[in-house]
Amino acid sequence: MFAGLLKHISKYVSLTAEEELIVAEYFKPETVNKKQYLLSEGENCSTQYFVTKGCLRMFFIKENGSEHIVQFGIDNWWLADYMSMDTRQPSGFYIQAVEKSELLSLSVANQEKLLELVPKLERYFMRVMQKGFGAFQMRIRYLFDMTSEEQYNLFVDRFPGFVQRVPQYMLASYLGVTPEFLSKVRGKRR
Repeated sequence: MFAGLLKHISKYVSLTAEEELIVAEYFKPETVNKKQYLLSEGENCSTQYFVTKGCLRMFFIKENGSEHIVQFGIDNWWLADYMSMDTRQPSGFYIQAVEKSELLSLSVANQEKLLELVPKLERYFMRVMQKGFGAFQMRIRYLFDMTSEEQYNLFVDRFPGFVQRVPQYMLASYLGVTPEFLSKVRGKRR
């Protein structure tokens, strides 16, 4: 399970064999079942998750009961409510497994200890956050600059295998469209 994380880290920083062992001490391997919750609205988020295999979703529920997915976490992706982690305030989100998933969890306390022992990991986490923030910026631009159909086509082109992994209603929620609209768009692509 740690091989995927170490490979991901190696894209940004080089670790010694000793540092790799230290990393393994501070991450907790977890297997979660489909539909299992890792975070619920109102809870403080004190853990971030590195997905080694599987798929998670982060979403909120509006007063009318509709769900809105803001992010998916797939293989080699990080997921957490970073605002809740930073402020230590209750989260407004849920994190749930879309499919059975293998994760490495890192608590805030363990991350602080790990960064003291392996300071170069700060560069790794900074780069991961930069890439994640950049992806969110592009997503916001697409929301304002593209039609829903163009957003769907871009998503399918960038993540072709992923579209087959998630239910259509979840993809519709992520794109901010109805499942019926998404069905029509998908029909055009065939």
